[in-house]
Amino acid sequence: MKSPEKVSARGPATGDEGDPLKMRKLHYLLLALSAPAYVTLAQDDPALDQAVTGPRIDKTTFHYNMQRTGWNDQETVLTPETVAHHRFELLWESPELDRHEGREARLQASPLYLDSVTMGEGPYNGKRFSVAYLASANGFAYAVSTAPVDGVAPGTILWRAQLATNPCGIPAEMISVLSTPVIDVAQNRIYISACDTVGKWQVHALDIRTGKGIPNWPVSVDARNVNRPGIIKNGSSFPAELKHWQRGALNLSPDRSRVYLSFGKDGQSGWLVSVDTRQARVASAFSTTQVTDEMQGGMWASGGPAIDAQGRIYITTGASALVMREKGAAGVYSESPNSWGQSILQLRDDPKTGFKLIGTYTPFNYCHAVSKDIDLGSSGPIVVDLPGGASATPNLLALGGAKQGNFYLLNRDKMPGSLVKRQPCSYDSASDLSLLDPEPQPHFNKRGPINLFGAYSEDSGMLNTAKSRSTAAYFSDGEGNHYVFASGSSKKGHDLTTPTPPGLARVRLVTRPGEAAYPRIDQLEMTQTLANPGSPVVTSNRGKDAILWVMDPNAPRMALLYGSRAPRPTLYAFDAKTLRLLWKSGRDDLFTSGKYNEPAIVNGLVLVGTDRLQAFGIRPADAPTYRRSGDAGLAPVAEPPQMSPGEAIFQQRCMGCHTGGEAPSRGQLAAFPRERILTALTSGLMKPMATGMTDEQIEQVTQYIKSAP
Repeated sequence: MKSPEKVSARGPATGDEGDPLKMRKLHYLLLALSAPAYVTLAQDDPALDQAVTGPRIDKTTFHYNMQRTGWNDQETVLTPETVAHHRFELLWESPELDRHEGREARLQASPLYLDSVTMGEGPYNGKRFSVAYLASANGFAYAVSTAPVDGVAPGTILWRAQLATNPCGIPAEMISVLSTPVIDVAQNRIYISACDTVGKWQVHALDIRTGKGIPNWPVSVDARNVNRPGIIKNGSSFPAELKHWQRGALNLSPDRSRVYLSFGKDGQSGWLVSVDTRQARVASAFSTTQVTDEMQGGMWASGGPAIDAQGRIYITTGASALVMREKGAAGVYSESPNSWGQSILQLRDDPKTGFKLIGTYTPFNYCHAVSKDIDLGSSGPIVVDLPGGASATPNLLALGGAKQGNFYLLNRDKMPGSLVKRQPCSYDSASDLSLLDPEPQPHFNKRGPINLFGAYSEDSGMLNTAKSRSTAAYFSDGEGNHYVFASGSSKKGHDLTTPTPPGLARVRLVTRPGEAAYPRIDQLEMTQTLANPGSPVVTSNRGKDAILWVMDPNAPRMALLYGSRAPRPTLYAFDAKTLRLLWKSGRDDLFTSGKYNEPAIVNGLVLVGTDRLQAFGIRPADAPTYRRSGDAGLAPVAEPPQMSPGEAIFQQRCMGCHTGGEAPSRGQLAAFPRERILTALTSGLMKPMATGMTDEQIEQVTQYIKSAP
């Protein structure tokens, strides 16, 4: 078997591109011929016909469904054997997506997919395509063909729509679309949240067939619309100034009458907003703080809200480093009623009365975690439904990772917290109100939440020392075993900023009839080092052939993902049963992407959003090697010029903020006296950014700042 890191290829046109069923059958036949050592299907094998006529799935939302399970259980093409085979590789890619004012496209939002869409106008009017939907950080939306149809090659852009002509953000980084959109297939709509410095945050509704806006949309989510009488159910007022980001993936209510979006940024209260999809208006809003000036609890996890089959909504909230620097311990607001920072909230959204808080959970150590900006809200919750009779707690909620690297499991039918205020501050891990493993945990020497990504710390977990910013994924093998997979980055070194394994964890949900379920670490992946991975997803054929997929941008939190030095990501595939590495993308395969996104694995294709759409799959045996235009092979990654130690530190810790906007640029900082820069890093405002740096490193970054032209 060849190394997973390899040259890639794509398949040729066949003449049957207009017939998806024929194309799929041909794909299976070519697969069987090309990989005899791993694929046993033959033309007359009944399993082949069953696979060909099996269900074709869509991916209409982040993590596959409104519950955010992250599990596609109907993948019959990609198995551990076929993915480990040397013919699994890059098949094709779209053109580079549109730049805005010279700035490259980046996909913070994850790709979505519909298996069959009939285009509504233009050169493709009336033709049926399998389509991926993309939304770029600089404010464009796209529909991209993913299979050949009537001479139209995969990767062809079928339509594009510009949502923001003046994207928000700082000059070095466009921040218009950060969240993954959501598709309502019944209404032929895709909902996308985009930021424009003129219109601020708006929810757009586009026709999936044309890219045209639906009448009466977009809906502005601003102070004018949110602060109308009767809209806000907790909180005093939605801020008039544009100071929050909408990063959490959008979600739809079970009846599709509401689209939900979450807001959060350091130094701001979190907001969950409901938009009425039938009347195109803001319907309800819920803030993490009753008094908006308390400014904590940002809802900024990329997973956004999860929704169970009963229509109950779940969202995590975080901390605020800015508030803590200004107010100290008082900034936790532990005695304030209806102040819900560092918590998991359960809400209902009544069509007439709007949001109502119906359940809460807050970890035992929330006060200290808030004081150190160790957000619970960096990860999103997932809904887990166990089979009836498996446990006394079949309806669960799981959260894996977050900045501290802990795992939490809750009975969502009986959320343990108060509806008035959080419990008193505590340092006793055994007092935690989640479903705990009955065994002592080594990092506490007694019962408490399990820790997935070390080294465990009560003081280090902000910025580049954070352990996880992803949403976990659920999988059941059909034999009574239930697992949750989490991705993150364990840290080592004197400053706990150096990534080290494990970066993937499998947690078993221990169940016994009549007893409450609880989590236990089942296995850790110890061979691969992940820097800041996106959310893992699981594919399987029901309970068989399960694969765990995750993409890592290969960049810490504060690194800038623009320019010639921007790192390229790596996509990984692991056997979900053993956590054995099956395959990973080659060094030259993927272009620079955004942070926190996930691939879409559908019907034998792995779709990855970078600065374009890139597709991986099984290459037919007689297909030519895929070549990018003008290249003899895949474009090599140019080695960037060697950086000085001070420049390398500035790139990783400082560049994300000091490239324009509110924070001074490096050139502006260079005008400051050397002593002022040193003081800021050692005892002033920038001390948290310099946590763990040696005196020599502080001197090096100071010299680099002062050397700016």
